[in-house]
Amino acid sequence: MLEGIIEEKVREAMELIRRGFDEKKLRARLGKDWELIAEIARARIRAKDKFSRDDLWMDLEGLRYATHEVVAKYRAERLREFGVRSIADVSCGIGIQLIFYAMKVEKAYGIDIDPLKIELARRNAERYGVTNIEFINADSLAPETIEKIDAEVIFSDPARPPEMPERRLEDLLPSPLAIYNAYKGKTDAFIFDLPPQMRRERVPWKGEFEYIDLHGHLNRLTFYTEPLAKADRSAVILPAGVRLESDPNLEDIVEWTETPGQYLYEIPQAVDYADLLNELFHVLSGNAKMLLREKRRVLATGNEPIKSPYLKRTYSVVAVLPFHPVRINDLLKREGFGRATLKMSVPQGEYWKIRRKIEAGLKGERRAFVFKVGEKAVVAEAL
Repeated sequence: MLEGIIEEKVREAMELIRRGFDEKKLRARLGKDWELIAEIARARIRAKDKFSRDDLWMDLEGLRYATHEVVAKYRAERLREFGVRSIADVSCGIGIQLIFYAMKVEKAYGIDIDPLKIELARRNAERYGVTNIEFINADSLAPETIEKIDAEVIFSDPARPPEMPERRLEDLLPSPLAIYNAYKGKTDAFIFDLPPQMRRERVPWKGEFEYIDLHGHLNRLTFYTEPLAKADRSAVILPAGVRLESDPNLEDIVEWTETPGQYLYEIPQAVDYADLLNELFHVLSGNAKMLLREKRRVLATGNEPIKSPYLKRTYSVVAVLPFHPVRINDLLKREGFGRATLKMSVPQGEYWKIRRKIEAGLKGERRAFVFKVGEKAVVAEAL
């Protein structure tokens, strides 16, 4: 499927796309297979912040589902800690997570029903210099495929369907339920990538729910069945590499306040989704109290400038005032702010209207962060 598509052609396509060539010109310059060449080129351009290499093979769908390299490295290192010798990725896509797992084991299997994905993954393994993967282009649930697999651990990162009211295991492709039932005769060690929004009670197995935060955003929920579990729930902050684990024996020290202190502490979503606020407060070296807990934003506050790898960001509070865009704008002008970032939940149709009023006529280099806590605006500056 990729026969005849060479690196030089993809590089040429990347340059042409950056120069604004349209499809007619791309077809004329790239010749046979121009559509796939152009798609690979576009995927590489979009992937510049996802991987350390700029020569990987991927289509746009493969890029969308591919594991970020920082996450892939972390999970592979975690697997190594268990002394695992073999693993099978039963929906490997373009192979990034599979390749990093393979670096830490003796034998790996990469299975995908899409022949293009298998060929892309094979080429990517060559790029990384990994040679211990057996690639299988087949249905991972077919009996003849299952028969070929001799692995201690089964990993699956299933495709997510379009947004649904509630995430369910049976709606993922392939379903973790089907994968588990197909391979449970071979092993009891499974790793599943799940939608972070999925309710934990929907998962029928004992194990660990690990929420991964990457560059300040919730990136992954990885579920490990019991043989690979370290805790009931955990949160990992990458690239800092710090980790929190659930501990039911800790004293509950979380307190709430309605009054912002001199500083705000923005808590990673992974910590909140994993219900590890109490565990977080035990590792923070300061007296913090909870201030706000929303779907996209969790804030604590206090009177000390706590800087911690467990926090997303720490802010110094400039002012607290009634939430009124014009009054906020007046304050920002007086304080010499030139830019404002709104960190609040507002009705979708209102966001730009509010933002324009808050940012009107601002000049200067200072950036303000504007939070909404109840009916108050908290204007802050990042430390």
